[in-house]
Amino acid sequence: MKLLIIGGVAGGATAAARARRLNENAEIILLERGEYISFANCGLPYYIGDVIKERDNLLVTTVEAFSDRYQIDIRVFSEVISIDRKNKEVEIKNLQTGKTYRESYDKIILSPGAEPVRPPLDGIALDNIFNLRNIPDTDRIKAFVDSNKPQSAVIVGGGFIGLEMAENLVIRGVKTTIIEKMEQVMPSLDYEMAGLLHAHLKEKGVECVLGDGILSFSKTVDGLSVLTEKGRHVQCDMAILSIGVKPENRLARDAGLAIGELGGIKVDSTMRTSDSDIYAVGDAVEVTNFLSGLVTMAPLAGPANKQGRIAADNVMGRRTIFRGTLGTSVAKVFDLTVASTGASEKYLTNNHIPFLARYTHSGSHASYYPGAEIMSIKLLFSPSTGKISGAQIIGKDGVDKRIDVIATAIHGSMTVYDLEELELAYAPPYSSAKDPVNIAGFVAANAIKGDVRNINWSEMADIDTDQEILIDLRNKDELEEEGSIEGALHIPLDELRSRVDELDKNKKYILFCAVGLRGYIGYRIMTQHGFTARNLSGGYMTWLGAKEKIMKESPSTPLWRAE
Repeated sequence: MKLLIIGGVAGGATAAARARRLNENAEIILLERGEYISFANCGLPYYIGDVIKERDNLLVTTVEAFSDRYQIDIRVFSEVISIDRKNKEVEIKNLQTGKTYRESYDKIILSPGAEPVRPPLDGIALDNIFNLRNIPDTDRIKAFVDSNKPQSAVIVGGGFIGLEMAENLVIRGVKTTIIEKMEQVMPSLDYEMAGLLHAHLKEKGVECVLGDGILSFSKTVDGLSVLTEKGRHVQCDMAILSIGVKPENRLARDAGLAIGELGGIKVDSTMRTSDSDIYAVGDAVEVTNFLSGLVTMAPLAGPANKQGRIAADNVMGRRTIFRGTLGTSVAKVFDLTVASTGASEKYLTNNHIPFLARYTHSGSHASYYPGAEIMSIKLLFSPSTGKISGAQIIGKDGVDKRIDVIATAIHGSMTVYDLEELELAYAPPYSSAKDPVNIAGFVAANAIKGDVRNINWSEMADIDTDQEILIDLRNKDELEEEGSIEGALHIPLDELRSRVDELDKNKKYILFCAVGLRGYIGYRIMTQHGFTARNLSGGYMTWLGAKEKIMKESPSTPLWRAE
């Protein structure tokens, strides 16, 4: 068996190590066009920000260490420029000497990765405009920041890399502006959850220009001028492109391998391409969504590692399959942790998949133990079966633990009723007797059982304000400190029973509090007194995250102004 692995990092290096563990006698050659076969992509922004001090800490392993341990022929600075499937040979170019040669193979595992999107804009080739994909990119950005001490930067794109770079540039004292063509940062989130992130970025001094793309860059005496599609000029000393990535499919396409509708290499569940002797893994391949079975791309380290292992299994004669991806992700954005798993509301809506969405805002641990922080959870689930479709969580502490629990629940085809019953570890410094995951399950199950009728923020722009009356159930001091929704009646929850006679039963009522719990209690009180009511899911906190979008959708309604 002679196995060629084309490309290193997460997918290729994992495949190489797994293949050797399964077959001590195979000839394994790892071909990498760069200098490094395995490095920590996700750590690159933190090295630029001096959070990670030592550059060598970015190297997961070295060529020498990997070769010694696994007895693999590793060739760096070696670019495979073509695959001759008929003769089962590849053509390789030595990037240091410029010479080319051919190498035979029995099997190939492709791991070419994805490349940053770099649109053909005027001025995009200027020296102080950067991409961040690998260690050489990192070295260039860090050298520029270290040497030039920039005062300002523009980051184009508000995804994972863009937000992490914003944080690390701010750490370095660089005033940072994010320009994002979508109406929100972090596209894996739904708008109202991203709204919480927008507020936090503003608190940290990061300006977000949303719903606006880049038209051009130009050189000025003071640095760069960035012109947006809406005519805005932003002056800066440097710019980082974080627009997204596209699969590197040239080698596969030229070899005649099937390419999917999203531009990725087509593979089956064993990671085999349209050629039975060639497998492909990582950011360059199209895979299936675990929930829907639809085609998707998952440029994440976790799936790439798993796919590398699975491809190696199948090359070496073991039958292993990749069941699909949930796209589970987590990111640190200044003081917040942002995480998601499974489907978003946007995804479910676009693919016509029925769902309900409910919001909770729970403490990260017992409220009486010092340091508890609010954790905002959006849970998506089937309205008929309660099967969990996805979740998004934003908070300061314990977010990673809860998203992992929900990701595991989705893999196990669990329902919101199962979330109610999960027995999760509890001690005051870590959780509450009713964990935030349990609370999310309770709220979702109540909706399916009919114990409460909810209204989500996205429905608020369509209400008839003459017939539906908002009631704010919070205490007076909360309104004074946090504001309210203009036009809402104020009846504190503890006064509601004694004041229901003041209300008109011919009207309908929308109840809200800070996070939804008192709204639920108020709903139970009012409906048992003969009123028609709904509870605003997630309360005033969720409404604040979505307020700008609600106002855009119903600009003439004065109700949607916070007092």
